[in-house]
Amino acid sequence: MKTITSASEIQSLSRRLKSSGKSIGFVPTMGFLHEGHLSLIRESKRKCDVIFVSIFVNPTQFAPSEDLSEYPSDLQKDKNLLEEENVDFLFLPGESEIYIRNFQTYVNVEHLTRQLEGEKRPTHFRGVTTVVNILFNCVMPDFAFFGQKDAQQAAVINQMVKDLKMPTEVVICPIVREEDGLAMSSRNSYLSKSERQDALILNKALKLGKEKIKSGELRANVILSEMVELLNTVSSARLDYINIVDAESFEKQDDLVLGNEYYLLIACYIGKTRLIDNIRL
Repeated sequence: MKTITSASEIQSLSRRLKSSGKSIGFVPTMGFLHEGHLSLIRESKRKCDVIFVSIFVNPTQFAPSEDLSEYPSDLQKDKNLLEEENVDFLFLPGESEIYIRNFQTYVNVEHLTRQLEGEKRPTHFRGVTTVVNILFNCVMPDFAFFGQKDAQQAAVINQMVKDLKMPTEVVICPIVREEDGLAMSSRNSYLSKSERQDALILNKALKLGKEKIKSGELRANVILSEMVELLNTVSSARLDYINIVDAESFEKQDDLVLGNEYYLLIACYIGKTRLIDNIRL
């Protein structure tokens, strides 16, 4: 695996690979890799000839009150994992390589970013779409791989790619869970032992919601109220939002229609750690 820190160098490399007929797969990450990231890399290897992974903790997607300075990092472990997965190239830019001096240009997807994560974290998606746009311009991937755990983020990026006619296909891969059902996340490392156990309530609540729908309940308020009741049984849990949304528009739903596709979404603090999880229905 070769590590590249320069945007111009990685652009030149990508052009050479493309001119030789190679397909490029790309997995953008913020590091502190886990099995969820590795599943994206493995899917990329199934589809593409050459695999790029980036590690960049993007400051523009964090609000001033969020955990940028505390975001977990273990670069050597990450490199070892990428070597084991036979990744071809690691793009490891510094902040000044991504955001040049006097940087002024931001990308914003309008409608999809107004609710849920966008409502709770108003500057978040602008930072995400801007950095992904820059990374795509550097790597020039044929395919880019994202996880369903960040379902709204994946939808926003897919919308950006469509709107801006980017020659990249966005591939959404399933959530990877621990054996006990907790969705894998770099932020799980913040949890104490007891909080780690408490965090299982997110997946339990999602399963309860799914079962209610399977049993014929189609009123969102009834489904969600029972899920909230279950979440409230855990004293360390503080709900941020819980919703059923259309799987394409991410509009909140009141009455579900059999045959339509939805996401059941939760954002919840366990202690001081904010976790998100979802199920596609």
